[in-house]
Amino acid sequence: MNIAVMGAGYVGLVTGACFAEFGVNVTCVDVDAEKIARLKDGEIPIYEPGLEILVGKNMQAGRLTFTTELEAAVEQSLVIFLAVGTPPKEDGSADLKYVDEAVRSIARAMNGYKVLVTKSTVPVGTGEHIRTLIKQHQRKAADFGVVSNPEFLREGAAIDDFMRPDRIVIGSRDEAAIAIMRELYRPLYLLETPLVVTSLEAAELTKYAANAFLATKISFINEIANLCDLIGCDVYDVARSIGMDKRIGRSFLQPGPGYGGSCFPKDTSALLSVARKYGAESLIVQAVIEVNRRQRGAMVEKIEQLAGELKGRTIAVLGLSFKPQTDDMRESPAVDIINALTARGARVRAYDPAAMEQAKKCLPHIEYASDAYEAVAGADALIFMTEWPEFRALDLERVKELMREPKVADLRNIYEPDAMLELGFAYVGVGRNAGAAVSRGERPGLRPEPSLLEL
Repeated sequence: MNIAVMGAGYVGLVTGACFAEFGVNVTCVDVDAEKIARLKDGEIPIYEPGLEILVGKNMQAGRLTFTTELEAAVEQSLVIFLAVGTPPKEDGSADLKYVDEAVRSIARAMNGYKVLVTKSTVPVGTGEHIRTLIKQHQRKAADFGVVSNPEFLREGAAIDDFMRPDRIVIGSRDEAAIAIMRELYRPLYLLETPLVVTSLEAAELTKYAANAFLATKISFINEIANLCDLIGCDVYDVARSIGMDKRIGRSFLQPGPGYGGSCFPKDTSALLSVARKYGAESLIVQAVIEVNRRQRGAMVEKIEQLAGELKGRTIAVLGLSFKPQTDDMRESPAVDIINALTARGARVRAYDPAAMEQAKKCLPHIEYASDAYEAVAGADALIFMTEWPEFRALDLERVKELMREPKVADLRNIYEPDAMLELGFAYVGVGRNAGAAVSRGERPGLRPEPSLLEL
């Protein structure tokens, strides 16, 4: 089977590379000629573990190609995936201009039956909107199917998520298109991956509902963590206890500075917009967004209480991306928190294993270090902003010696409070009272894996 993927960004590139790994012939199309040229040279424009190897392997096998020539790609493909951006408008609704542009071009290039599949996260009703656009812009009438096939990829674990998904959702009312999608996903279906066939509208809403629910869990545990700080108990005791309830589950019960990234902020706002469009209230999602906004301010106050007046102080920040294993700075809590610190007169020196080039675009006014130890040298306080694995085993004695003042604000709860106090650090976490008695020592399995926390 030949397929085309419109858009060689994060979702499109992962989708194309993984389908090629299944043995499908894939053409990735993008209007950005520079990006396509880099991909042809084997240069991956995004940071995603394992993706460079997968792309290179399938390019060499001849199953994965890149082009700016949309018409040729459409003509030779049976299935065409839409994986273009749907950025938020000022009112929070999804901007479909890139979707519309791609669909109009696809319609003009259609030379026979095609299945048009939305991978992009789009509002409810977009599938029928696409159907109308195609009919309006076809040069010669040809039959086609429209499918919603939402992606559920976590940055940093996208390949594994594609190859071993919890489920595959196919939304359509076109029986032929559904049959073709079943065949396309047959390698996963044979592994007994659940395949859910729904209406277009249900599939479109599923993506928003999933991300909003996960964002809700994060905002909820952050509220509980803030309450634990006031009470003087440990949020991990609470999180472990409620997470053992199978109806709740352990994932996404990791407190911190709030969610970020390309999905949760955009999709929660878009879900509110969808609710308004249909005359419904979405009070829970609205509260989730507000809690997340306030959490960043609460972290700034926590840092200031630890470090004292920030004017003239040097603050070291370890981690800038919104989560580990990605260089994505979109809606990263680090941006708002660092901007608040510098606005109060602090000097910020930061280090991130992957995201510094991206960070320089949105945080050009701070200093950047070559490693964690250079970042902390002479600092009046240290902030752990992102839970990169390499930050979990730092030489803390060396860190303390390098710092002007041994003060640590651990916004990801990487270290145990009592252990940090014993080492001579002034330490604050999120929802972890540093003076609380710890009777059980280590807490094996207490926290979810960091890479599972956010999308």
